[in-house]
Amino acid sequence: MTDILKRIRQQTLDLGEEQSRLEGVDVIRIEPGAIKEIPEYLGQKGFIRAVVVVDSNTYKCAGRTLEPLLQGSGIAVHMTTLRPDAKGDVLADEASLIQAILDIQQFDAEVVLAVGGGTIHDISRYAAYTTAIPFVAVPTAPSVDGFNSKGASIIARGEKVTIPAIGPSAMFADTDILTRAPARLVAAGFGDMLGKYTSLFDWRFSSMIAGEPYMERSVEITRSALQKCVDHISSIAERSEAGVTILMEALVESGLAMLLFAQSHPASGSEHHLSHYWEMEYIRLGKKQLLHGAKVGAACIEISKLYHRIAKEGPDKWSYEAAFGSGDKGGAASIYVHWNAIAKEIALIPDEETLRGLLRTVGGTVLPIELGINYDLLDRSLREAPRVRANRYTLLRAYNERQQEHGWNPQRNSNR
Repeated sequence: MTDILKRIRQQTLDLGEEQSRLEGVDVIRIEPGAIKEIPEYLGQKGFIRAVVVVDSNTYKCAGRTLEPLLQGSGIAVHMTTLRPDAKGDVLADEASLIQAILDIQQFDAEVVLAVGGGTIHDISRYAAYTTAIPFVAVPTAPSVDGFNSKGASIIARGEKVTIPAIGPSAMFADTDILTRAPARLVAAGFGDMLGKYTSLFDWRFSSMIAGEPYMERSVEITRSALQKCVDHISSIAERSEAGVTILMEALVESGLAMLLFAQSHPASGSEHHLSHYWEMEYIRLGKKQLLHGAKVGAACIEISKLYHRIAKEGPDKWSYEAAFGSGDKGGAASIYVHWNAIAKEIALIPDEETLRGLLRTVGGTVLPIELGINYDLLDRSLREAPRVRANRYTLLRAYNERQQEHGWNPQRNSNR
């Protein structure tokens, strides 16, 4: 067993204040039988009343094992089974939040346990934050990198927003449970990791062009986690214990990189903005939701294709004359000045065929249309997705701003 938390803390000893952001995490266990360690941890903390948040599926795969373990150790347990909507989706929306918060309050819980995937963790972390108690992460599939995030991705009035909450005080990821997760969830986790290729580029781009804060150590941790997944892709595709452990560790390391930086820049760029845009459109249309990581993987491929095309187009459209002629003395001119560095960073992103090959190997969906994202939605998202995170200056946003000045042709820019 690798002690991820200890290793990351050793890597960041020289960071001082930034490293202190990891102090709220007591323990991270990614190993067979990890779920059996939870009662002892809660007992050491003196907790005697716990709310366990599940859905019908995660109760079957982990909740019904955890419930008697807690009760047998003298901990009173209330199981909060989140109710799905009419389409069968459990969403991190107002209804789910109120259900969890009311159960916590009525049961007078001292701790919340999130047993499930990313949505259940977002609901639990915000409910725990609102009621001023800690929460413990119990992932049931290696599907997302947000398990140890301090931000909750919430749907409020149909809009996807990320709001401050709390990170888990501990995480227990039982590989006996993770290896039984459906293949599509493992592929989604790999897709979420694949998105780091474009998120790391967008972060470097925003630092160069817009002066957004940057932390090289977070980049190193994220890039190392991504490379580990690519190097062990065959084991991940097989869903072997070794492969699933590697993927889960990488997802956790990505989460710790975000925790260290205190923002999502290391792991979320234009590919996530496309994913969020698609999610909000599906909510608006009343359609059943797609897996987050599946969307991110497909979106990463689309962004890679666009960014490599931008690199081939060269710096002319960002020239001083073009920039100043349109009244833009900031973004475009700065891109022109930094063009060689930007092109060098784009070259680090694998091309679309390479990314498709990686995603296919793990059984992931590589084309938006195969997910149900039609060409019209793809076109619109490529134009409008930067508005989802208006405070982030990605290359997609910069490209849109230039295209809007010179005319956007969806058929030419659809990136199909």
